[in-house]
Amino acid sequence: MSENNFDDLVVALKEALGPSSGLTSGDVDVEHLTQLMQEYASDEREWSGFAMGDESRGYTRNLVDEGNGKSNLLVLVWSPGKGSPIHDHGNAHCLMKILRGNLTETRYAFPDSDNKEEKPMRVISEKIHKQNEVAYMADELGVHRVWNQGSDFAVSLHLYTPPNVAKGGCHIFNPDTGKKSHIKNCGHYSAYGVKL
Repeated sequence: MSENNFDDLVVALKEALGPSSGLTSGDVDVEHLTQLMQEYASDEREWSGFAMGDESRGYTRNLVDEGNGKSNLLVLVWSPGKGSPIHDHGNAHCLMKILRGNLTETRYAFPDSDNKEEKPMRVISEKIHKQNEVAYMADELGVHRVWNQGSDFAVSLHLYTPPNVAKGGCHIFNPDTGKKSHIKNCGHYSAYGVKL
C-alpha cells in the first residue's frame, strides 16, 4: 500500500478488472468494484492533480487510467450551475463516486426508437449524490444527466467499462423531443495529470 489511497484505489480497480475483462464479462463482480470505490474516503490532496476544470464548459473529462485497455477511469470536474446533456453510455457500465460537492442525477426512460412522435423525455428518478457516495448507471437503466447545482466546482470519479464511449462516442438526447444525436468523440480535457 502506498501513502496515497487514491493511487491504491486506481491499482485495486485495475486488478479487479484484470488484464482481459471488463464489467460485461461474467468474471467481474460489479459489487466488488462498487465496494472498492465506496471504501475510498475522498482526500482532495490525493486526486487534485487530475482535477482540471474549465468554467466555460459544463464539465471536463480528465483521464486517470485506461485499465489495461478494458476501462477508462476519469475524474470529471463539474462547473458551478452546469452539467451534462442527457446521454447514454454506449452500452458500457458506469460507476460514479462523488469526490467533492454534490451532484444531481436525473434519470430518464430511454425514448422509444420505434415511435417517430417527438415528445418530452420522461423522468424516472432524480437523486442528489453527496460526497463519498457511489452510483451505478448502465443503458438498461435508462439515460441520465448529471448536474452541479452548487456554487463551487464539484468533482467525481467515473469508471467506464468497456471504454465504448472513448472508442465510439455516445448519444445525447433532446429533453423536449427525445431526439438523439451521436457524439463521435467525447474527448479528454487532460490525461494523466497533463492538460491536452
